[in-house]
Amino acid sequence: MFRVSLVLLTVSAFMSSPASPALEYPETRKGGVSDDYFGTTVADPYRWLEDDNAEETEAWVVAQNAVTRSYLDSIPARAQIHERLTKLWNYERYSTPNKEGGRYFWRKNDGLQNQSVLYVTESLEAEPRVLLDPNLLSEDGTVSMGGYEISRDGRHMAYALSTGGSDWKEWRVRDVETGEDLEDHLKWVKFSGVSWLPDGSGFYYSRYDEPKNGEELTGQNYFQKLYLHRLGDPQEKDELIYERPDQKEWGFGGGVTEDGRYLVVGVWEGTNPKNGLFYRDLEKGGEMVELLNQFDASYSLIDSIGDVFFIQTDLDAPRGRVVAIDLKNPGVDHWKEIIPQSEETLEWVNHLNGQLVCGSLKDASSRIRVHALDGSHVRDVELPGIGSAYGFGGKPDDTETFFYFTSFTDAGSIYRHDMVTGESTLYRAPQIEFDASPYETKQVFIDSKDGTKIPVFLVHKKGLKLDGTNPTLLYGYGGFGVSLGPGFSISRVAWLEQGGVYAMAILRGGGEYGEDWHQAGTKLNKQNVFDDFIASAEWLIAEKYTSSSKLAIAGGSNGGLLVGACMAQRPELFGAALPAVGVMDMLRYHKFTIGWAWADDYGTSEDSKEMFEYLHRYSPLHALKDGVSYPATMVTTADHDDRVVPAHSFKFAARLQEAHQGENPVLIRIETSAGHGAGTPTSKSIDEAADRWAFLLRALDAE
Repeated sequence: MFRVSLVLLTVSAFMSSPASPALEYPETRKGGVSDDYFGTTVADPYRWLEDDNAEETEAWVVAQNAVTRSYLDSIPARAQIHERLTKLWNYERYSTPNKEGGRYFWRKNDGLQNQSVLYVTESLEAEPRVLLDPNLLSEDGTVSMGGYEISRDGRHMAYALSTGGSDWKEWRVRDVETGEDLEDHLKWVKFSGVSWLPDGSGFYYSRYDEPKNGEELTGQNYFQKLYLHRLGDPQEKDELIYERPDQKEWGFGGGVTEDGRYLVVGVWEGTNPKNGLFYRDLEKGGEMVELLNQFDASYSLIDSIGDVFFIQTDLDAPRGRVVAIDLKNPGVDHWKEIIPQSEETLEWVNHLNGQLVCGSLKDASSRIRVHALDGSHVRDVELPGIGSAYGFGGKPDDTETFFYFTSFTDAGSIYRHDMVTGESTLYRAPQIEFDASPYETKQVFIDSKDGTKIPVFLVHKKGLKLDGTNPTLLYGYGGFGVSLGPGFSISRVAWLEQGGVYAMAILRGGGEYGEDWHQAGTKLNKQNVFDDFIASAEWLIAEKYTSSSKLAIAGGSNGGLLVGACMAQRPELFGAALPAVGVMDMLRYHKFTIGWAWADDYGTSEDSKEMFEYLHRYSPLHALKDGVSYPATMVTTADHDDRVVPAHSFKFAARLQEAHQGENPVLIRIETSAGHGAGTPTSKSIDEAADRWAFLLRALDAE
C-alpha cells in the first residue's frame, strides 16, 4: 500500500520560525461527511483518509512524508544522533533459552541485524547452529518471526512469519534436525499461538476467515475459530474443533496440558480481562466442557495434576490469587485457595520442579516468590536490584530455568536459576557501549487531581540541577490492564546522554495495582488517566526538573491516545508531543480490524448518549480547537498497522495542521512496510529513534 508516486499538492498553510526552515503543509481536502449521534451532528471532513488504498490518500502520505523528511534532515544534530544510536545498537542481544525435547533454543541478534536469528543446540556448552534466519526472507528486513513453538519431542518447529509488521501471521513447520521446511502452510492466523499434540503429529491454533480483497488491513475481525492441524495436511483439511456462531466477538486460545490429557481453551472477548475457561478430555473424548463460563473474572490455567486444575484468577481478589479446582467437583464453593491475595499484584505463575514460581509487582517493580503446591512459601528469588524480571519458563519437573532481568540503566542480563538450591548465576551479560554509573533512578509518588497517589520513575544524570531547564520526556500508557515497569531502551540512552530527563508515570488504567486500578481508568473513568498524566507533568515543573517549554510527552497506541488527549486539553503545559500509532478517533475506532475489542476499556459512541458525549469530549481528533497554539508535534504511524489503523493518525494530523496557530511544527511521520511495532527492523528502529530525538532537541531548544 502507499505506492510511491509524486503528486503536486497545493499549499494550505505556511509557517516559519527562526529555529527551523519554513514549513509548507500539503493541502488536505475537507469533505462533507457527518454522522448523527443521539441527535448531535458530528462532522468528519477527513473521512476519505480512512481509505488507505485510494490514490488521493497515497498522494497525501507522500506529500506529508516529504515535508517531514525535509524538516528532520535539516536538523544538524540528527546525523550525530543516528551515528551514536548505530554504535549503541551494535551489541549482541540474546533471549532466554527455551528447552524442549532435550535441545535448547534461543534468539540472538549480532547487533545491527534487522531481525534476531533463532539458534538451536544440544547443550549449553555445544556450538549452536542457525535454525531460522528471518534476515534471509526479505531484502529490507520487513519479514519477521512472530513466534515459534517446538514439538515436545524436539523434532519439529512451528513458526510464524509476519510481513511489514502486520498482525496477520503465516505459520510454517520446520524439521529441527535438517533445517528444512515441510509443506505445511497456514494463513489468516491472528492473535493465536500454537499448541502441539503430545505425539508431535499436529497442533491446535486459531484463525479467522479469509478477509475480502482490499480489506486485509482494515476489515473487522470477528468469529475466530479453533482448529487442529495435522502435519502434512493442507490447511483446508484442518479439523474445526470449536466455534461459536452466536458469539462473533469470542476468541479462542487452545493449549494441551503438560500431561497431554486435556485440551484447555481460554475464551476471550475483546480486551476484557474477564474470560472463560473450557476444556475437553482428550483421553475420554466427548464435548467441550464449559468449566468457567460466567465471564466474571480472569482465569488462567497454571497446570493440571490429575483431575485438579491450578488456576490463577482475580475472582474476589483484584490483585490476584491461586486456586485449585477439582474437575470432579468444580463448584466455586469447593475450590481450594492455594495462594491468597497479597499486597502485591500477581502477574504470572509457572509450575517448575513441583513448585509454583510467582511473579508479582510491588509499586511496578518485580518480585519473584516460590511456593509449594500446597501454597506454603518456600523462598524468594533474589534479584539484582529494582527492575523487571521475566522468564522462569519450563516444565513441571525441570530443576533448571532462566530469567531475564533489566532496569532503566541495565541493558538486561540472563540468569540461570537452580530450582533446587535457589541459586542464580549470571549466564549472559550484554557488552554495550554505555556506562550506567553516571545515572540514577528513583521513584516518587505524586498526587493526582483527586488525590490518588501516582508512582513516577525518574532517570537522569547524577547531580542534576533542579533549575527548570532540563529537557524532559514524560512517558505513559494507562490502559487495558497493561503494566509498565523498569526496562532498558537502547534508544533512550541517546536521550540520557544528551542530558535529558526520562520520567515514566504509572497511570490508572494499567495493571500495576490490580484490576481495581485498571477499572479506575476505563470508560467513564478514562479522564482519570489523563489527569494522572497531567498531574505528573505539573509535578515535574513544580519541582523544577523542567518547565513547560522543556517538557515533552510521548506514548504509543493507547499511549498515543493519552498524548493526543492531554495535548488537546492542556496545550500550554507541554513543549512537544510524540503521539505514536495512537487511537485518535474515539467515535469510530471500533469500526476497524480488532478495534471493537477495545470497547471494554473505552465504551463506544453507540452505547449511550452519555458514553458518546464522554468520548466526544476527550477524543483527540474532536477535542482540537481552531486558533490554538499546540506543542511542537510529530505524529508517527505505519502503513501496515492493522492494530490501530493509520487513519487515526492521518485524520488527527490533518485536523491538527488545520487548527494549530503558531510557529511550532506539526508533522506526521509515516513509516512504510511497518506495522504497530512488533518485528520492526533494526534499521527502521534506528532511523525512527534518530528522528524522534532530533525533533525533540530542536522543539525543546536543546540542540
